[in-house]
Amino acid sequence: MSELPKIISVDDHVVEPAHVWQTWLPEKYREKGPRVERKRWGAFALTKGAKYQMTEDPEGEWGDAWIYEDEVIYVQKKFVAIPKAATPGDDLSKFDKTVMTMTATTYDDMRPGCYDAKARKEDFELNWVDGSLPFPTFPRFCGQTFYEASDKELALACVRAYNDWMVEEWCDPAIGVNIPLCLIPLWDVDLAVAEIQRNAARGVRALCFSELPTRLGLPSIHTGYWDPMLAACNDTGTTICMHVGSSSTEPFSSPDAPKGAGAMVSFNNSMASLGDWLFGGQLVRFPKLKIAYSEGQIGWIPYALERADTVWEQHNAWQNSKAILPEAPSTYYYGRVFGCFTWDHHGVKSLDEVGENNICFETDYPHTDTTWPHTKEYVERILADVTPEQAYKILRGNAIAMLELDRV
Repeated sequence: MSELPKIISVDDHVVEPAHVWQTWLPEKYREKGPRVERKRWGAFALTKGAKYQMTEDPEGEWGDAWIYEDEVIYVQKKFVAIPKAATPGDDLSKFDKTVMTMTATTYDDMRPGCYDAKARKEDFELNWVDGSLPFPTFPRFCGQTFYEASDKELALACVRAYNDWMVEEWCDPAIGVNIPLCLIPLWDVDLAVAEIQRNAARGVRALCFSELPTRLGLPSIHTGYWDPMLAACNDTGTTICMHVGSSSTEPFSSPDAPKGAGAMVSFNNSMASLGDWLFGGQLVRFPKLKIAYSEGQIGWIPYALERADTVWEQHNAWQNSKAILPEAPSTYYYGRVFGCFTWDHHGVKSLDEVGENNICFETDYPHTDTTWPHTKEYVERILADVTPEQAYKILRGNAIAMLELDRV
């Protein structure tokens, strides 16, 4: 293969710097707005709703905690933000994921690239990456933290402050790597439309949304409630990005299944969500609308499309799918739905079916699924059998199209 094009990663994660809301919120909101306090913490446990049980322990590890509405909402953790100990002596060749555990950490103990835009650029330059779409950490994958807050006036101010920080500071053009991904106020579709339009006017072409909004107690995409938002995205070229876990639920086989079982099938929510979008008619009614399944992987997509078309054809007598979809469901997938992947050799081998124009690569920095700092070597292996033109699309071109970037 010829030299790889530089990678535009469509799914990374930003650990918000401690100053974000205390700097970007209007002054009247700062006292109750998100702030960081350092405390000692015991063991953590993941609980229902993708939250954590967090207990202070005077003998525990130091961890920086986000306080919001006078409550502890989130404590920084080593498996979410690469600790310095993972690269002893800053030797990247010794990157050790075994120290990325579900234990507390501080900003001082994590790699600066987790929270500092200039340091992230340096980490990405070492990794053959020159573009990154970053999902939030403290707000959660689609802003659930603010949706669940009691004071919605404050929550709206927090969403806007996050977006201002994202666009003006984190994605400062002088740094040049980060690509803005913004939040919406999930609790009010009219406010969401206003925020989409405000951000689109300053070049934002991506927003966070839930893969399965009903799991959050929100209306489904079939109710018509979200149509004004879909119209705004359609008209502004804004892609709806749905990260695994953005429904605050994980699929699992049984309540007492080992943790690995749930992680193995995390794409199930993406598959269920795709069924909603393919059969719901939204992609028919909004012909320029684009959606993306961030960290959803791609190997499952070919069969999902085959099954969707089979259902549309074989079960129409009693399901009436053709009344909503004049063409087979897969028709609305190609060029409109983007599958985003990290570790997925099988998906790449199914390129003809998954669609060479429909998949994007992601590095998932700084989470444990990341291919950093060896992404280039990894990509050279998994793309060894594709053409240079296909490699360009997967690593760069499709992300440019999806996000309407002014890049080549």
